[in-house]
Amino acid sequence: MNLANKLTVVRVALIPVFLFFFFASFIPWHYLWAFVVFSAASVTDTLDGQIARKRGLVTDFGKLMDPLADKLLVMSAVVCLIPVGIVHAVVVIVILAREFVVTAIRQIAAANGTVIAADKWGKIKTVFQMIWLGYEMLYLFVTANLGLQMGALALPLAVIHYILLAGVLVFTVFSGLNYLIGNRALFSDM
Repeated sequence: MNLANKLTVVRVALIPVFLFFFFASFIPWHYLWAFVVFSAASVTDTLDGQIARKRGLVTDFGKLMDPLADKLLVMSAVVCLIPVGIVHAVVVIVILAREFVVTAIRQIAAANGTVIAADKWGKIKTVFQMIWLGYEMLYLFVTANLGLQMGALALPLAVIHYILLAGVLVFTVFSGLNYLIGNRALFSDM
């Protein structure tokens, strides 16, 4: 297994560590630790792609597993935001639906002997989601540990939350539609 693929596997392996810290309220500053682990996992997404392209290590495993690892990381974090009240379940359903549809398209293509790598819009969507999720963890940390829920920063923090959330929804829906349209030939025999 090459270095790029090892980084992809590390990203998947960090998901349970992230989940542990996110919900480990008995650990001081657990949201900050969750943010650190999530950020480290997110950085492997950038690194594995750069290494694979630079060293000519692009493999079918990487083409399939890199986007899957991203989806697992993002979906885990998004679902975590429901019980803490940061995001409504409808938002999570939209995000998850897009991910399942894209994964289904990749499976159909793979069954026909084609591997579909993530496109530019899917990558932008993933980066935007990771930035949003990182912000939400920092927001949880700040409000839980620094007592800013009712302070002067409450409104600006909420505005940033909604701007990022709107961006995530726009990129999620747009990239999903772009993926469907770009791969519509897969459905021509249906």
